[in-house]
Amino acid sequence: MKQLEFETEINAAPEKVWETMWSAENYGKWTPGHRYEGNWETASEMRFFDKDNNGMYNRVETHIPNRELKMKHLGWIMAGELDPQNWTDSEVTYFFEPTNSGTLLKIEINALDEFVDFYHGYIPKILANIKELAEN
Repeated sequence: MKQLEFETEINAAPEKVWETMWSAENYGKWTPGHRYEGNWETASEMRFFDKDNNGMYNRVETHIPNRELKMKHLGWIMAGELDPQNWTDSEVTYFFEPTNSGTLLKIEINALDEFVDFYHGYIPKILANIKELAEN
């Protein structure tokens, strides 16, 4: 496992950034071609799908609206079917920290080694998308 950290300053309040990221209406705008099923509540299961109905599923560990969302990665979804994995400590946490100019959005990922390169390529792109959407 590798601990990865990403962050960006966004000129919008934490409430706006949270809504930009987690509302069903906005989610597919910053993750083009993707959707989710679930309700974000602590201990609930969230399922994330691409256009081919593949993706991954997580359990919400921490849900503090406009402040923190932490999820544990549980497994893949292939053709709509769950494929559990033994990803013991694989987690992602989003922090929404208020600043004088808006929000410092931080993402911390405890990533499996085979996903490190993917995250280094993917996360900066989605952070740019989130920033653009939240600021406009």
